[in-house]
Amino acid sequence: MADRVLVTLDGAVHDADAPLLFADDIGVLRGDGVFETVLVRDGSPCAIEFHLGRLRRSAQALELPELELSRWRAAAEIAAKEWGSEEEGVLRLVLTRGRESEFAEVPDSVTSGELAAAVPAPTAFVTVSPVPARVAKARADGIKVVSLVRGISIDLAQAAPWQLLGAKTLSYATNMAALRFAHRQGADDVIFTSTENRVLEGPRSTIVIARDKTLLTPPAKNGVLPGVTQRALFNEARKAGWEVKYEPLWTADLFVCDSIWLLSSITLAARVAQLDGIRLMAADNADEIIELVDRGVARAGAIGDW
Repeated sequence: MADRVLVTLDGAVHDADAPLLFADDIGVLRGDGVFETVLVRDGSPCAIEFHLGRLRRSAQALELPELELSRWRAAAEIAAKEWGSEEEGVLRLVLTRGRESEFAEVPDSVTSGELAAAVPAPTAFVTVSPVPARVAKARADGIKVVSLVRGISIDLAQAAPWQLLGAKTLSYATNMAALRFAHRQGADDVIFTSTENRVLEGPRSTIVIARDKTLLTPPAKNGVLPGVTQRALFNEARKAGWEVKYEPLWTADLFVCDSIWLLSSITLAARVAQLDGIRLMAADNADEIIELVDRGVARAGAIGDW
């Protein structure tokens, strides 16, 4: 098993310690690009078809060249095989607009589609690295969370699509700053809220709450990224007799539910054990929810499940 893996879309496996990006790559200079993070489990990338679909939608939102998903799929499979099946891994699909120096000069009058076509060589690659140590603790013990105002309205995504709120872009500086702020407060993670006191999402997760046998999550129209793990959970929970809903949530709803979960592709299910300094006891069905997530992610490998 390799300790890190790097694969390009031509299927070539590279030395993960060798340089790959140029200093004028637009992804580095401006964060102009998209990515997906995928859990490698038992030597296979989990829910890869949904991740590829979301990568394509993010690329379309940024008006990047159309993706050849077959090449991305093949590169992901090669990378997962190189990683092996002994341990879980973090697989990343990364696409940037390419090098600034390779942009063709085009008149101001060209359409956005012509401008995208003028970019000759986007940067594209797949990596696999070890799962962070924090993941095992979060899965087993839950996490301490603080709520932070994101400073946006739930109407922003539809009123200002150029904000790219529904795309998974490389512009993650704000999310990382929020996590550092939370760590200084003694917390592990963050739940973002809107100016209307609506629940949004985490810096790297989707928020799901449980009430009896009902699971609820904020809808994508509120400006949150559609979650892969959340969708896997909902698919499996529905089969098991749960009711699942996409509904706007108030911050007050977080304190009157049975449990709060931060769902992500790597950690999978992390129960919120403390929110804004208030300890939250585990619900009786917490283990069932974790099992539903695991089963849902395992079954999400089949295209038909999506």
